[in-house]
Amino acid sequence: MKKTLLSIFALAAMSTTALAADIKPALVYGTGGKFDKSFNEAAYNGAEKFKAETGIDYRDFEPTDDTQGEQAIRNFASRGYSPVIAISFAWASALQKVAPEFPDTKFVLVDDVVDLPNVKSIVYKEQEGSYLVGLLAGLKSETGKVGFVGGMDIPLIHKFECGYEEGARAANADIEVFQNMVGTTGAAWNDPVRAGELTKNQIDQGADVVYAAAGASGLGVLQTAADNKKFSIGVDSNQNYVQPGSVLTSMVKRVDLAIYNSFMEAKDDKLEGGMTSLGVKEGGVDFALDEHNEALITPEMKAAVEKAKADIISGAVTVHDYMTDNSCPK
Repeated sequence: MKKTLLSIFALAAMSTTALAADIKPALVYGTGGKFDKSFNEAAYNGAEKFKAETGIDYRDFEPTDDTQGEQAIRNFASRGYSPVIAISFAWASALQKVAPEFPDTKFVLVDDVVDLPNVKSIVYKEQEGSYLVGLLAGLKSETGKVGFVGGMDIPLIHKFECGYEEGARAANADIEVFQNMVGTTGAAWNDPVRAGELTKNQIDQGADVVYAAAGASGLGVLQTAADNKKFSIGVDSNQNYVQPGSVLTSMVKRVDLAIYNSFMEAKDDKLEGGMTSLGVKEGGVDFALDEHNEALITPEMKAAVEKAKADIISGAVTVHDYMTDNSCPK
């Protein structure tokens, strides 16, 4: 009897090990580099947390242009990796092609939706987080003029801008909001020089707070604002530390949790297809407050943004989603 029980325990241990061994996670970043201090790096941090907690390693790939994503996704799938997570709306069309070719492989797409049974799509209510930081920008501005520098000129980035503008107008109905996009291709996520030039132009027009939603290009916004003694707002990751005392806050988008949770669900054989949308209520977006910017946020500003969060959660405030009609109400 004792020997039988030992055999059962041994088999259970072996099956657990086998299950863990079957999990071969892979990650394909968006263009702009793994260590962009923003969107991609948030994904990396989530993968690293999973690795540290489970001991399960993962593979990743940094595409340098828009053509490499599909190759990387297909390559990982053909080599038995699962789940394969695609970080960027840019890989949606790639997953439409690749996922049906590998029906037993689980895929995850962040920032767009692919309606296939083996694809989990994770999107965010960026307009809600942008509303919060826009409110803070409007309350902080002394000139009544604020700016926005986006990366690639696409509806998703206009979604950030529109929420930001709505929040700024909630603080000051007469505020002027400047907006520019870095470019129209994937290179727009990794051009901090151009982003800095756009920021300087907005500052020259009177903007004293500029929000960057531009991947690695956003570092040029933060640097230029600091050089000109103005405020900036970071995005995706908490970027308050990048230019302490100059970054007013950051719109935090918890891409790290999306990656960590997806890997964990796959490990536990619970990863399912379908769409998940994460906003303020779900803890998917927020504003960042820490030791690097707490001196910049007055008690009145903090109270106002916390009330805005509560109002969004309760439904008292609904922030317009630009992507529903490709427009931003004025």
